[in-house]
Amino acid sequence: MTNTEISNNNPDKELIIDKSISDDKSKQTSRKNTTQNKKITPKKDNLTKSFDEISNEIFRDLVSKKDSLVKEIKDLETKKNEIEKDIESNFKGQSDNIAKRVKGFQEYLTGALQNLSQNVEKLELVSQPIIVKPSPLDEKKQNNITNNIVNVPALSETFKPDEEIIKSCFTSFTEQPDFYAEPWKLRRSLDSSEIEIMDDWFFNMGGRGSLESRGSRQKNALLSAGLISILGELYGDQFQTLILASQPERLGEWRRILQDSLGLTRDDFGPNSGIVLFERPEGVIERADRLEANEELPFIIIDAAETSVEIPILQFPLWVAFAGSDNEIYDDLELN
Repeated sequence: MTNTEISNNNPDKELIIDKSISDDKSKQTSRKNTTQNKKITPKKDNLTKSFDEISNEIFRDLVSKKDSLVKEIKDLETKKNEIEKDIESNFKGQSDNIAKRVKGFQEYLTGALQNLSQNVEKLELVSQPIIVKPSPLDEKKQNNITNNIVNVPALSETFKPDEEIIKSCFTSFTEQPDFYAEPWKLRRSLDSSEIEIMDDWFFNMGGRGSLESRGSRQKNALLSAGLISILGELYGDQFQTLILASQPERLGEWRRILQDSLGLTRDDFGPNSGIVLFERPEGVIERADRLEANEELPFIIIDAAETSVEIPILQFPLWVAFAGSDNEIYDDLELN
């Protein structure tokens, strides 16, 4: 007989068999779960035991450290109390000794002063005339001082030795202009008012000072050409003219007028030539210092449009600054 036949004939038996099979499977799964739980639980127990042991050890260490710190604190407090007792006892003893010494010294001073005052009262003081005799050493010093005194000439007397040369140049400037004169000689004529200004600049100002502008840059440059011509007669190639104007247009106008008035060429305007043009005062000061270091003489000309003069420029022996009026400066700014 086959299985189908058995099932058809006995259905209750088939149910019993299925139940038994299912019960067996459930028992097997429960056994597996119990075995797995048995395997996991010891691991957890081990972890808990190790954590408890570590925490206990840490707690024990902290307690022992606390006990040691408490002992150290108590020891330090006892030492502190002992030191304070020693300090109080020693300081009190020393202070008493110092007080006794001070009192003794005070009594000694009072007695000594009393004796001194009594002795002074017994003295008979008579005023005697004091005679001071000059020492021979003082006489020698006075002689040396008188010998070292140097007579410094006044600023206005700087050009006194060259007065004849300068005056002769003035007379030639008032004559008819010489358009074919040698270079660095004035080829134009000047009027009496301009000669008076130049005379005042040489013999009263000593070659350094500011002059009132003549009303235009052309007239100022012509007057400056006369000064350059006279200084050339006095110093030859040992001086250099430095012109300060803050804009290239103004410098160009100065160059054209001086070139025409003194018979110069473009080669005469340059760093190594007779006339040097500057837009900034720092360059003028640096160049003038270099010339004096080489034992040469700088002659500084400041344009009327410059509203201020740098203080270092005033230390040089030859300079002229043209002071322009407000209208002249304003018109010059508009033109540029």
